[in-house]
Amino acid sequence: MHFPSIDPVFLRLGPLQFRWYGLMYVIGFLVSYFIIRNESKRRNLPMDNEKVADLIFCLALGVVAGGRIGYVLFYDLSAYLSNPLKIFAIWQGGMSFHGGLIGVCLAAIWYARHYKIEFLQLGDLAALATPVGLGFGRIGNFINGELYGRPTSMTWGMIFPGGGNLPRHPSQLYEAFLEGFVLFFLVRILARKYQAPGTAMAAFLCGYGLFRFFVELFRQPDSQLGVYLNFFSMGQLLSLPVFLIGGFLLFWLNRIKPESSPKKPSQPIQDHRPGKRNQHSSG
Repeated sequence: MHFPSIDPVFLRLGPLQFRWYGLMYVIGFLVSYFIIRNESKRRNLPMDNEKVADLIFCLALGVVAGGRIGYVLFYDLSAYLSNPLKIFAIWQGGMSFHGGLIGVCLAAIWYARHYKIEFLQLGDLAALATPVGLGFGRIGNFINGELYGRPTSMTWGMIFPGGGNLPRHPSQLYEAFLEGFVLFFLVRILARKYQAPGTAMAAFLCGYGLFRFFVELFRQPDSQLGVYLNFFSMGQLLSLPVFLIGGFLLFWLNRIKPESSPKKPSQPIQDHRPGKRNQHSSG
């Protein structure tokens, strides 16, 4: 099966070009705005529409800045050290989700302190909306024909431009389904079942780490890095601690606390009949 011929540019206005990948980001942030606005109202958080828009703006900055810096540090540091100005050429590609995750956390910490809102509550709002952006972003990767999978003999394997003549896993669609659709409902279900603040955030971290680690088995490793120990890709090495941290937080935030109320000591049975002594009294 050949990769469908899709023009990555969906609109041209003179010298301006609007790409599908950028459009996916815009749609993701717009949908996230409505999700966060509705969820903040449901939770009675002190956030009006303007504060929600400010949060989306902060998170967007965290995604872009953290994603770019993360890619430079995790995936191709030597190349960028030899040409530092290339760091700012974001239009040439090169974003790391794990770096974006760190950027989002830092942005949320600043926002929480500035507006005096609990960080765990903000983490929950972001976690409920992030799978939507991930899903659209992976669809953008597929349209660009990038981040394709390893060679496969499966009937749905695709021959991607730049991927040689071998059919490959459409790993972008695997990630769009698991990290987008499945993770969206998984986080919401656990957030409804367990009410502790931070549950949605922990569920997202745990679920994303697990799904990303799994999909990396089918995704083509980065050519400049390859695999470590003949098995682990960089994506797996970065996703494993995310899964462990999320799982620990999910358990710790919702741990069952046993009842600690002291029991009343049992009282001896009193017999008030004449000539009878209490059977529990000492002789």
